[in-house]
Parts: sequence; C-alpha cells; structure tokens
Amino acid sequence: MRIQVSRTGGFAGIARQGEIDTFGRADAREWEALAGSALADGQAAAPRGVPDGFSYRITIDGETVHCADPRLTASQRALISRVLKEGA
Repeated sequence: MRIQVSRTGGFAGIARQGEIDTFGRADAREWEALAGSALADGQAAAPRGVPDGFSYRITIDGETVHCADPRLTASQRALISRVLKEGA
C-alpha cells in the first residue's frame, strides 16, 4: 500500500509532503488499518478550514480524500503525523 500525505496552509504557508510504502514492512497491517480508517473519514472535496490552519490531502493507492484542521479524526491525525515524520 502506498500512502501519500500533502499538507498546505498554516501561518507561514509552507507545504510539506510525505510518502510511505507499506510493502514488506513488519508494521504493514497497522499502517493499513490506520489508512483505511483515515480514508473512510475523509471528504471528496477540500473542506473549509480555519484561518492559518492546515489542509491535508491523503492519497492511498490512488484514492484521495481531504481533511482540515481542526476537524481531523484521531485516525487522520495519527496517519498524517506518522507519514510526515517517517516519510519525509
């Protein structure tokens, strides 16, 4: 499974991206469960965020959803954090 996260917005407006490929990873099932939940909770179109908040695009194996601060679910927040940290 290929997981891509793109973050835009924020006070400085600096974009950030990360990508993880779960193939062959010992923790692949954990990643895949988190990704499935984040996809299910996402929106097809970019939601309206708050001033200086972040907006996110999550793409998993070609399927893309959008979400924005401060209305991230726990699974979206965890996935975004992990991908931007490990997949930078």
